[in-house]
Amino acid sequence: MSLAAGCPRCPTPVARHGANGDFSCPEHGVVRPLWRPIVPSYDGFVDHLALAESFPTYLPWPLGPGWQVTDFAVVPGAASAVSVAGTSELDGPVEVTVVAEESGVGLGARIAGTDEPGAELGDGPPSARLKVDGMPVQLWPMSLFAAEQGGEWDRSVLVGEAGGRWLWLVLRPASAVLLVAASPSEWILREAGGLGMALVELPFGDGGGTW
Repeated sequence: MSLAAGCPRCPTPVARHGANGDFSCPEHGVVRPLWRPIVPSYDGFVDHLALAESFPTYLPWPLGPGWQVTDFAVVPGAASAVSVAGTSELDGPVEVTVVAEESGVGLGARIAGTDEPGAELGDGPPSARLKVDGMPVQLWPMSLFAAEQGGEWDRSVLVGEAGGRWLWLVLRPASAVLLVAASPSEWILREAGGLGMALVELPFGDGGGTW
């Protein structure tokens, strides 16, 4: 397999543990492993989708000219993430990471550098709207909730709910949030497993591991 196992909550390597072959993180104990490529590639993405099975992997679609998939990860049956990178006229280099996860997995919070979503999510009007497989989804800013706890300002973090799961958008630089807020009709997320032969044309590049 072209994917390596890690902890969904932190970058610490994991190891097999116990007679059942569970994966253990020195920081978080026994965990459901996060599978991530050493180098992003088409073959690795195929392995990713096979591990994900019916759990959705959402991808901004179609990708703009010059945009590439630079990272992806999956906790089988519980979470997925895809990072894409390209350029915009206003911000120059931009990275967008989309995370779908069940509550409590911790992957979205790790990538975003924030706490888990709480009861305050949904207070006030949403900051952005987009479509996920044709369904409208509203997103609220998470970076504001983490500001008092030392949240980083090199990114913007939006969170909502899609299909009964948390949906995160982590955008770098922080100003790139305007790409979503200003042009909601142009932001469409598609389930990558349903793209069929279009996946063969998907461009991959090395994003340098921003998380």
